[in-house]
Amino acid sequence: MRVTPAHQSLAFSRRMLLVGSAQVGLGALLVGRLGYLGISQNDHYRLLSEDNRVQLIPVPPRRGWIIDRNGKPIAINRSSFRVDIIPQQLSDGPRVIRELAQILELSPDELQRVADELKSSRGFQPVSVAENVPYEKYAAIMVRLTELPGVAAARGFNRYYPDGPAVAHLVGYVGTASAKEYEKEKNPLLIIPGFKIGKEGLERSLETSLRGVPGGQRVELTARGKLVRELDPKPDRSGKTVQLTIDQGLQLYAARRMGDQSGALVAMDVATGDMLAYVSMPAYDPNSFSDGIGRTEWRMLSQDDHIPLLNKVTLGLYPSGSTIKPAMALAFLEQGIDPKRRVYCAGGYQIGNRYFRCDAVHGSMDMHSAVERSCNTYFWATGLIADPAKTTEMVHYLGYGEKFDLPVPSQRFGTMPNPDWLMQKYHRKWQGYDSANTSIGQGYVLINPMQLAVMPARLASGKLLKPRLLMAGPRQPAPDVAAKPEHLEIVRSAMAAVVNGSGTAVASKLPLDGIQMAGKTGTAQVFRLESRGHQGNWALRDHALFIAFAPADKPRYAIGCIIEHGGFGASAAAPIVRDTMTYLFDEQKAMDALLPLEQQWGGSLAERNARRSAAFEAAAKFVQSQAQAKAPQPPTT
Repeated sequence: MRVTPAHQSLAFSRRMLLVGSAQVGLGALLVGRLGYLGISQNDHYRLLSEDNRVQLIPVPPRRGWIIDRNGKPIAINRSSFRVDIIPQQLSDGPRVIRELAQILELSPDELQRVADELKSSRGFQPVSVAENVPYEKYAAIMVRLTELPGVAAARGFNRYYPDGPAVAHLVGYVGTASAKEYEKEKNPLLIIPGFKIGKEGLERSLETSLRGVPGGQRVELTARGKLVRELDPKPDRSGKTVQLTIDQGLQLYAARRMGDQSGALVAMDVATGDMLAYVSMPAYDPNSFSDGIGRTEWRMLSQDDHIPLLNKVTLGLYPSGSTIKPAMALAFLEQGIDPKRRVYCAGGYQIGNRYFRCDAVHGSMDMHSAVERSCNTYFWATGLIADPAKTTEMVHYLGYGEKFDLPVPSQRFGTMPNPDWLMQKYHRKWQGYDSANTSIGQGYVLINPMQLAVMPARLASGKLLKPRLLMAGPRQPAPDVAAKPEHLEIVRSAMAAVVNGSGTAVASKLPLDGIQMAGKTGTAQVFRLESRGHQGNWALRDHALFIAFAPADKPRYAIGCIIEHGGFGASAAAPIVRDTMTYLFDEQKAMDALLPLEQQWGGSLAERNARRSAAFEAAAKFVQSQAQAKAPQPPTT
């Protein structure tokens, strides 16, 4: 078929139409895309452009203070000096690092750390060279800054605890965030050199309040990352100040008074439940941990048999010993047992095929004299005729075995056994010997020192007080203890006789005119010995306990104290409580009693801690020198 010019023209027109349509469609797509990017996504790409041009260097906030009930500092921030390297601004790196090492006296390990961090650094993220730099070295760096491109010397703030070990287990300490903590929070603030978070105690549990809001330094950069100028900074907001119910003076005094003993002491205001002292000794220095503790010091602390790393107030568990007897007496009274009922103590009591021995031959005992002189026989005999479920319920109701809502990271609340618990735990029925052991605070009974203070506070006030650590927050009146007032008065009277009558703690009367202390001693057996465990191996001695409130007639304060392996409660724990209680009424008289004791112990808590720190430092230097001596030496030419 012959193709005419008309057919050729028509075919060409169709091809032109197809090509033209395709070009128009493509142009429409391009215009639409440009419109989408320029209008709809304008804000997004403007932000990306701004991020390329402007970089924000986070500025960590100052950590909030922790203060006592009177506004005295417990944890504060102290000025410090640090030296960092800004990798993007660093030039002639080997020479700069060499000069820094010479001025700051950096060890080979520190130099290796800096080198490793510089290799993995990105952007303007600073690399820490040294923290807590002495002012003289900081000044030496400052005068050479023009010769050290990329080096930034800055003044910052470090956490500082003025009372050191006295508050260690109360407030804890701060430290650099771990990789696990960073992965959990994904907060870039955590990887800023020098920034620290709460690791233990209140520093950890109150981290949200104490941390604050970071600020930032905005800088304008070229496409190659060179600094153009600094823009207006974004200010940071400091963390909140947290006020505790603690009395800083009492806290420090109680820690000093415990000397080189291992134990805990808690003091409470019986009107409000406010904790006035929260002491666990021995303790570490939180300043050492916050500054970065050395391996030698850590090893010595972790291997100490007095366990200075353990918060004994809430994590230590101990048999209550005879401190349980006032609560038991109230349980007997509420069950209708006559307080004048008498039991003859011939030095022990037969239960089944076992003879339980008392500490002495007390003779005829009623409830008052049994509490006063701590007669086990009376409580064994009376416990057998009482309902064990009701007696143990009353003791738990007064605080033993109870868990409290406190801003502390963890708490062990022990055990107050009862028949149901025993069946569930050991699948056996409650027996007479269970009543006997429980009635004197042995057997399955385990309490912490917090509970040891709550029980006398509730007996003294007649209120179901809850211990408090923070001044902020609602204060609701505590309900009355569900017991007859006359029964509570019988127990208080017997506890007053323990100290002021012919009881077990008469040597610990308060040296104050017109003020008497009521209390109860306790001696908790740790290891069964043929002879009593008050001598020989320290770890096998009995625990010494004492609970008290004062004044006996109009209670204001309550204290619970335990001295691990201290022997008798009357000789080890009661004198500490006596002096601590004296401080609450007459500070000067208490200090006069403390100073001669500290001279016997080798100085105050601060002086002993300074010597210990010096010993740690000397040990660390010795270990380092030994390691260097054993290191292979380079061959000589």
